[in-house]
Amino acid sequence: MTAALEKWSPDAPPLVNGEEPVIAFDRVSLAFDEKVVLTDISFTLLPGRMKVFLGASGSGKSTILRLVLGLLRPDAGRIWVLGRRTDTMSEVALMDVRAHLGMIFQEGALFDSLTVRGNVGYRLYQEGDTPLAEADARVDEVLGFVGLGALGDRMPSELSGGQRRRVAIARAMTSRPRILLYDEPTTGLDPITAITVDEEIVKVRDLEGASGLLVTHQLRDAFFVATREAVRGPDDAVRFTEASPEKAARTEFVMLKQGGIAFEGTADELRRTSDPYLRAFLS
Repeated sequence: MTAALEKWSPDAPPLVNGEEPVIAFDRVSLAFDEKVVLTDISFTLLPGRMKVFLGASGSGKSTILRLVLGLLRPDAGRIWVLGRRTDTMSEVALMDVRAHLGMIFQEGALFDSLTVRGNVGYRLYQEGDTPLAEADARVDEVLGFVGLGALGDRMPSELSGGQRRRVAIARAMTSRPRILLYDEPTTGLDPITAITVDEEIVKVRDLEGASGLLVTHQLRDAFFVATREAVRGPDDAVRFTEASPEKAARTEFVMLKQGGIAFEGTADELRRTSDPYLRAFLS
């Protein structure tokens, strides 16, 4: 699997309630020519937690994911990912950080010429030094985790839209990344199919312990992920229950408006807001 990153840099962000953030943005700003996208954005993501980014189209939600990946550089501010300052990092050093991230794109972005197994195990088979037997075992494990164990030999063209998204999640988690980045993972899916994808996101957070950033414009999906908890029973079956208040507090919403953060808090706090802009968005 992926090698461990070096220990935290001397200029690491401060601890939050005694914990080391896995992602920290400190007054990050970005503009494309005259168009301001983000202004003084600051937030932290703690281990095993999730942030759900909401906002109107063009508010900068997906831009934040690209900044985390180092695909964009901020005009101002500082970014840390897994304890390392990435906004000033070389492309070679960024590759080391990206090895600990998993990305799920809007349309799944599967390789059409590879089978489901080939897609899921791509990073292990093609980019790493994992022994073949170990890689095969991990692919079997994650395919079973997302409920697609019997479909390993199928081609992406033979899958439904929901199955393709679940394969994308399996592929992203195969190398056991510490952070999962979800960019509109349910776009184009019907509500029932979207729920199956939402359930996988909840499972990865609760059963694999991965931290996550979820970008979505679907309020239904956002609240499902924030208010549900995945629990594995004694029979090894996974059940989804209403999250306890403590568990629900581990997933926070971040509402972007005109390049800034208009709200940051739990699902319950967002529901109870009296802010006119937020009320209009929720309606």
